[in-house]
Amino acid sequence: MGNIEEIRILTINPGSTSTKFGVFVGTDPLYIKTIRHSTEDLDPFDKITDQFHFRKELILNQLKEAEIDLNQIRAIVGRGGLLKPIESGVYEVNDAMIRDLRNSPLGEHASNLGGLIAHDIAISLPDARAFIANPVVVDELDDIARISGHPLLPRISIFHALNQKAVARQHAKSIMRKYEEMNLIVVHLGGGITVGAHKQGRVVDVNQGLDGDGPFSPERTGSLPVGALVKLCFSGKYSEKELMKMIKGEGGLVAYLGTNNAYEVEQRIQAGDAAAKLIYDAMAYQVAKEIGAMATVLNFHVDGILITGGIAHDKYFVNQVIERVHRIAPVHVYPGEDELKALAMNGLRVLNNETVPKVYS
Repeated sequence: MGNIEEIRILTINPGSTSTKFGVFVGTDPLYIKTIRHSTEDLDPFDKITDQFHFRKELILNQLKEAEIDLNQIRAIVGRGGLLKPIESGVYEVNDAMIRDLRNSPLGEHASNLGGLIAHDIAISLPDARAFIANPVVVDELDDIARISGHPLLPRISIFHALNQKAVARQHAKSIMRKYEEMNLIVVHLGGGITVGAHKQGRVVDVNQGLDGDGPFSPERTGSLPVGALVKLCFSGKYSEKELMKMIKGEGGLVAYLGTNNAYEVEQRIQAGDAAAKLIYDAMAYQVAKEIGAMATVLNFHVDGILITGGIAHDKYFVNQVIERVHRIAPVHVYPGEDELKALAMNGLRVLNNETVPKVYS
């Protein structure tokens, strides 16, 4: 396949409030771009998969403006979506995967678009292959973590697997330890928020931050009072579609403050907005509570708490969390995310024959 310097890889990471993509030469970034999407940008689309052409054209237009020669791309690696529960690793996009990304067995999420866009671009190029890596449905839960309280409603694993794993491995390497020998709590703060208990290389418990578990986030409600939610469902005021959008898309900061932009909320707090401060502090409070819960999962044998994701750039928010959890274990902040590079590294491993892509079925 040629040496590392010659291999160009396009990585695509669609999130609930942004589309991030990059071109890498080996593992070195040649071009990185983040396109933010406001609530108004996405309102015209009934389903997330309806955003496919909108997001794909944004990517292609930006790459054209940057004068990136797509014909040099050898792999396009998209962030994995809500597929069936699968083991971690790299998967080549195939027909079965495309079917399940379009009609996900677990519901809608922006990450479903990653593999779809990667495949659509790859088939138009002379020598490119499409992959996903460590999708959000990576499932390493202990059996006891699957018990919810009713057999009809088991807990399932949907979380920011790619970034949580990448940051955990990065941290372990930085202190010259092996990820597989550490107990870590990893917090991803983005449009959705997930908090994972990493026990010697496996995420044995994690909140399902997509549609109703754990802390509320910029646009998701997280856990809700169940009885009140049931009454709301049968009130006759809302359809199922409206209620689901209320839970994921129009919950959290959007519901309370009318925005999914955490930076905007921070600015409002600095301007003296007491209502914004209460809600933002409550989000940090709920994140800290979830960290405490995951500490019990690890029997309080915690080597470190790692905070990552876009909101980790906000020192005010992060400090609110640290004040409540720092006695559990040392806290390390890795602002932003390494997902684009992690995707590129996984694609490069396949192109260099260091790993064989797995087959989704």
